Amino acid sequence: MSLRKFRLPCNTAAWRISIGTTVAFALGAAIAFGIMYVLVADAARARSDAWLSGEAEVLAEIAGERPRDALYNRVVEEVAELAAQEVSEQRTPNGKNLNSVFFLQEGARSQSPLFVGPGSSAPFLQAIGSNRFTPGVPQSVEVRGWKHAFRVVMRTRSDGVPVYLGLSDRGAVRLLRRLTRRFIAVWAGVVLFGFVIAFESARRMLLRVEQITATVAGIGSDDLSSRLPAGRHDDEISRLAHTFNRMLDRIQRSVSQLRTVTGAVAHDLKSPVTSIRGSLEIALSDGESGAWREPVASAIEGLDRLSQFLTTTLDLAEADAGALQLRRETVDLADFVRRFLDLYQPAMTERHHELVAKLEPGAWIEADIALLTRALANLLDNELTHVPAGCRIEVCVHSSNDRAQLIIDDNGPGFAPHLKARVLERFVKGESSRGHGLGLAFVDAVSQAHGGQVEVGDRPGGGARISLSLPLAQVHPVDEGR
Repeated sequence: MSLRKFRLPCNTAAWRISIGTTVAFALGAAIAFGIMYVLVADAARARSDAWLSGEAEVLAEIAGERPRDALYNRVVEEVAELAAQEVSEQRTPNGKNLNSVFFLQEGARSQSPLFVGPGSSAPFLQAIGSNRFTPGVPQSVEVRGWKHAFRVVMRTRSDGVPVYLGLSDRGAVRLLRRLTRRFIAVWAGVVLFGFVIAFESARRMLLRVEQITATVAGIGSDDLSSRLPAGRHDDEISRLAHTFNRMLDRIQRSVSQLRTVTGAVAHDLKSPVTSIRGSLEIALSDGESGAWREPVASAIEGLDRLSQFLTTTLDLAEADAGALQLRRETVDLADFVRRFLDLYQPAMTERHHELVAKLEPGAWIEADIALLTRALANLLDNELTHVPAGCRIEVCVHSSNDRAQLIIDDNGPGFAPHLKARVLERFVKGESSRGHGLGLAFVDAVSQAHGGQVEVGDRPGGGARISLSLPLAQVHPVDEGR
């Protein structure tokens, strides 16, 4: 048994399972990184805030205790510069310092403010003046001309003069961005690797399901001996296979019992019918004439119809139970129908029907010839019985999309509207019909047993159309001879 190779189409279960698992994993990993990013950023900010608070307090004490002499500003500037140097300088590849620290002391009385930091003091004085500070509590301050905000803490000297210390930790921001880029690269690789692992795992698991599907699809009513592979592991799929096998065992026993019962019933019913028919034929063939000959001939004809009715009924019962036995042969449907039409041509001519055959050769099928013969006979008998004399009957055979199509059209009155939906059911027939209503039901049962189907409808332009579709044979005699 050959299995289809797994490809990567979007409509496979392995693909959908892998996509769902990968999306869930990717979202989970992204959320975990988001939480880690927030924690790292908070830790970096807490570290810088702790440094700012401690250094600002030290600078405020030094600035408050230092005598206000000519060297005051110079000493405070040097202390502020030393504090700035405590921040580890992170630089770009071109040598640019990423950390910027400023110290600002407002002027007391008529003194001017004291500023130590990068660039001009004007934007820093403006930013400090536009914000309100709580002593010892760091807060973010936007400074004109600077891309990143400064974390600023305010302390007061012993004489009440405010002292400000600010830090723009651009290095930490750069570190977080580098961490983000690297995580995205690692995240994409892990997600892709996880998808491959998930797809391969799902593919291997579903390959066993595919094996079960292929085995079940190959089991037919004529062969119930196949069983599903159990697998090496005692998991859910193995238990499913065991359950299917037990079910197939029960079905096989039931079908065998049904075939035994139907065979016994057919024998018990047909034996007396055959015996009575034989006795009547002997009486009819003795050469004597009399008024009894016509009733005897009518009785023989009735027994033939009864025997056919019993055979069809039993076949339908077996078909409904999936126990109809098929003896398949490879046959060209067009050639088979052509020979059949030759047999029916005299009867069609007698009814003044125009029989048109459009038969494309090469529609090879594997079918039970006896059942197919009876099915086609039922279809043509319907045309002879229910289509008024002088109609056109067209029989077409062609193949398309791995199917062989047999289409019978006529320009008669068509099917009654109230019967059209139920015409394939047993014992459904028209008011003027003298049959048992089993003909089309038998055709439908035979087509289903062969993996085909029957469609009944109206012919374009008026009349009836019956279409029989059967699967094409995988190999036919022409291929085998090459």
